[in-house]
Amino acid sequence: MKPTQIDASLGVVAIGRNEGERLRLCLDSVRHLAWQIVYVDSGSTDHSRSMAAEMGASVVELDLSSPFTAARARNQGAFHLLKHQPATEYILFVDGDCEVVPGWLEASTAFLRDHPGCAVVCGRRRERFPTQTIYNQLCDQEWNTPVGEARQCGGDAVMRASAFTSVNGYRDGMIAGEEPELCVRLRQKGWSIHRLDHEMTLHDAAITRFGQWWKRSMRAGHAYAEGSWLHGHPPERHCVAETRRALAWGAGIPAIAVILALVWGPAWLALFAIYPLQFCRLWWKTGSRFTAWFMLAGKFAETVGILKFHWTRIKGESARIIEYK
Repeated sequence: MKPTQIDASLGVVAIGRNEGERLRLCLDSVRHLAWQIVYVDSGSTDHSRSMAAEMGASVVELDLSSPFTAARARNQGAFHLLKHQPATEYILFVDGDCEVVPGWLEASTAFLRDHPGCAVVCGRRRERFPTQTIYNQLCDQEWNTPVGEARQCGGDAVMRASAFTSVNGYRDGMIAGEEPELCVRLRQKGWSIHRLDHEMTLHDAAITRFGQWWKRSMRAGHAYAEGSWLHGHPPERHCVAETRRALAWGAGIPAIAVILALVWGPAWLALFAIYPLQFCRLWWKTGSRFTAWFMLAGKFAETVGILKFHWTRIKGESARIIEYK
């Protein structure tokens, strides 16, 4: 690939499956800015692979005889990139349903050059259609994390290649939460992560049904459980608070109320009144009754994801991705 505005230090790894025109937008937003673009396809049945090749990307087809994970796809893309372009200093990881905003790559790579101790830079990811559904709106709110030094990044980020390889990349088997887990290991090696006050990508969640949102929340719970299982010990305590909070609201309080009611009488079912109180507290905090309701309901979905992780772990099986699209 020979872009018109070459940055020989920058490579791009995009991942996707059946993204169609969203993938075209993704690749078109970066193909004139990076020397090498690798697209990793995870079993698409549409024209994604041929389209990516026509746009000049190197196409890597993920071997689906092993369980698919985004982490494995990103790793294969990154190591393919570094094998063919070993001089690459920075890698943009981007999901195939995202479009990179003009100016982001220049701002992020400039920051990394000026801050040699920084391993990862991310910016503001936004939903392309934030008002189309309440679920898209919730995603857009989720992406709005604090600016400055951070503890983690999301799926879209620019990483220093030497930092990425120093920790052997993502953990292949993780079906969710692989980016925060990678950031834990980077910080343990002394690297820092930063979020800039800069537009980064437009994302298309395309969540239109409650069932999609529920599965996505389950996936978050799975990520909390695995993150705390791997790095929950002090001083990191990674995802411990999130896991405990989900279990308390999604299982602990209902279990205690029911057990006490069976032992000492139905009056103890009044403990369930804590849920409308929590709803009111969240409504006051967020200013939105819809956000408050989904925050509270999400704890039940997260609990299912937590239990799913531990049940799979106890059985000694490999986790399977929880798809919501």
